[in-house]
Amino acid sequence: MSKVVLASSSFTRKKILEDAGLVFSVEVPNVDEQELKGALLFKGASGEDIAGFLAEHKSCIVSTRVPSALVIGADQVLECEGIIYSKPKNLVAAKEQLNTLRGKKHTLISSVVVAEGGKRIWEHTDRSLLHMRKFSDCFLDEYISKQGKSLLDSPGCYQVESAGIQLFTSIEGNHFTILGLPLLPVLHYLRLRGAIAA
Repeated sequence: MSKVVLASSSFTRKKILEDAGLVFSVEVPNVDEQELKGALLFKGASGEDIAGFLAEHKSCIVSTRVPSALVIGADQVLECEGIIYSKPKNLVAAKEQLNTLRGKKHTLISSVVVAEGGKRIWEHTDRSLLHMRKFSDCFLDEYISKQGKSLLDSPGCYQVESAGIQLFTSIEGNHFTILGLPLLPVLHYLRLRGAIAA
């Protein structure tokens, strides 16, 4: 069986694969995502282009270190009313982003790429639509106080698997896509490659 490597520092993506029963190792790609995203936005790239490029970049960087392995890289972008959001730098910025998203629908675009020998060999992108409710200022202040710096781990300032679910009136899409790793297509590809049992 081919060795499987996750090219990510994300605790959530690591947990998704562990909970699915995969045997894999983790290699952090150490890329400046914000700089790359800024350059892509300057060139007019779409949210899907950005998520796909970053997922490929991360997987290929790690794949050059372990060329015989199947290296999984992933990235997620939040898009609302034509604007692409990044992870907030601090809690003040998190509050501003939540205020902007309040009462609106936004899209989470999650891309995953598998690289081998330093090259992309497989990719998949999925979208989910989330409708944030018109929560009160009191709720927002309490939410930020309770969640603290964990809000800085995602562009939407939430984790739907925990208290962040209270921000929404409706969610359309795959749960794993929302978490940042479209899992079922990844598992299917790994089975095709013989990396996990069919």
